[in-house]
Amino acid sequence: MAAPLRRSLPSLGRALLTPAPARMLSAEASDALVEIKPGEIGMVSGIPEEHLRRKVLIYSPARTASQQGSGKVGRWKINFLSTQKWENPLMGWTSTGDPYANVGEAGLTFDSAESAKAFAEKHGWNYVVRKRHTPLLKPKAYAENFKWRGPPKAEQA
Repeated sequence: MAAPLRRSLPSLGRALLTPAPARMLSAEASDALVEIKPGEIGMVSGIPEEHLRRKVLIYSPARTASQQGSGKVGRWKINFLSTQKWENPLMGWTSTGDPYANVGEAGLTFDSAESAKAFAEKHGWNYVVRKRHTPLLKPKAYAENFKWRGPPKAEQA
């Protein structure tokens, strides 16, 4: 159905059938009505002044120990450095008065460190980037599990 419409309206049809995000991405920066400078997004977002200059940590989470293996590896997250924590006297739980304490774990996930840095700069946050840890894997054969390592050591009492 899209092909006949595209043939009948070559220029308009292409513009209408292109998904909206692709149209927005193809727009030039000069087409924007207002140019946003780094840090200005926070000023107009309604965030209180004390939260505008927060320090955030940009990191790549480690591989999970469960069976999904490397499925969740390779993404970058932003986590706010928590400032206010105390032990709740009623239940003994850790409480916080920080509105950003759990924000990073839930939704601030990026495909690259550069996009996470750009997001932090756009919001005016100071950031620290923790380098990705790549484990050094030693290649071993399965037979290493059954290799003779000598007689068992006697325990000394």
